[in-house]
Amino acid sequence: MKSLLSFLHTYGFDSEQSTLIATLVAAALAIFLIFIVEVLIRRILLRWVDHFAAKTSTKIDDLFVSHNVFSGFSRLVPPILIHLLSFPVFQYYPEAVLLVKDFALLYFILGVVLVSFSFFDAFAEYLNGHPIAPRLPINSFVQVLKFLTVFVGLILVLSKLLGQSPVVFLSGLGAFTAVLLLIFKDSILGLVAGIRLTSNNLAQIGDWIEMPKYNADGEIIDISLVTVSVQNWDKSISTIPAYALISEGFKNWRGMRESGGRRIKQSVIIDMTSIKFCDDVLLSRLLEIQLLRGYLDAKTKEVKDYNSGDNIDDSSLVNGRRLTNFGTFRAYLSEYLHHHPKVNASMTLIIRYLQPTANGIPLELHVFSSEKDSLPYEQVKADIMDHILAVLPNFELRVFQNPCGSVITQADKNLAASLPHISNAPQ
Repeated sequence: MKSLLSFLHTYGFDSEQSTLIATLVAAALAIFLIFIVEVLIRRILLRWVDHFAAKTSTKIDDLFVSHNVFSGFSRLVPPILIHLLSFPVFQYYPEAVLLVKDFALLYFILGVVLVSFSFFDAFAEYLNGHPIAPRLPINSFVQVLKFLTVFVGLILVLSKLLGQSPVVFLSGLGAFTAVLLLIFKDSILGLVAGIRLTSNNLAQIGDWIEMPKYNADGEIIDISLVTVSVQNWDKSISTIPAYALISEGFKNWRGMRESGGRRIKQSVIIDMTSIKFCDDVLLSRLLEIQLLRGYLDAKTKEVKDYNSGDNIDDSSLVNGRRLTNFGTFRAYLSEYLHHHPKVNASMTLIIRYLQPTANGIPLELHVFSSEKDSLPYEQVKADIMDHILAVLPNFELRVFQNPCGSVITQADKNLAASLPHISNAPQ
């Protein structure tokens, strides 16, 4: 600057004119220098960094490139140069030096906030690919970090614009605590809920949950700071407040998926008028069923030994012990389910009678399918029910069913066909 001022004085410029021209020339040179440095960084350094990241085996550097983290750091160089060159360029204008330094500082703070956002996004994507990701609400933590970054940046900007220390703003926050709690209530509750969900391992991405109040029945696809997104089985998406999972409770099917099977709980209502003792004709026909042979051989011998030991009169089926078609069917069903390839017989397998009603006596099944996904699970359940309904007539059992239109129509036809015989019958 001194050499430039001396050069201008030799051409007859006065002190004020020389200072202004020298300052403008120095500012132009500083802008040109910053431009050259920016070009060198972007055209050479960043390309070399991208090339180096592509050749490494690690994934994090590739994510930094895709999320513009390195280019974000390069954007911090111009405000640093502006701050460093402000005094040499505007040394004869102290007010301008302060103004340019403040501008450089605000520019730098904005650049730090933006590059922090890029860094958080890249790191979140890296963690989402890690096996620990489903157990952590990563998006919630990232949003908290972004919020804190913006908060600190805003405090620094306000302190610079108002000429106050950041400590003054931080000390004054106590008076606005109630207002902040009201404004950020959902965020605070969501953060606390996310921490509790994570620490207690109550829910994670990929879990199948049910919350009828929010019409949610599907898999968790995202846990953010405030909400939990659930993709339902009809492909719709339900959004649930994160704290609602803690305060209201929900049903999580993860235990089923981590176990050896998924429960099938079905019942068939049997017409009680079809239940009877097994006679010799029915027993001989049931002996043809391969799964029943072992049971019938053992059971008939047991019944025969008991009846002969007590001198039971076999002329009536009521005397002594007898096999029933319903009990034999239950034994067959147990053998059938134990031999079913899609039933996990090592888990609970219960076939029980429920309280008889006016419609009949329910026969309830508690078994576990080895298929846990919805489509194959429903197919296994349908196959079992199809088989039960189809095999019941072999045991001379009937399923209760309210009369439908076709049954009533056929009954009317039968009644109409019998009416002439009734009218012609002798009085």
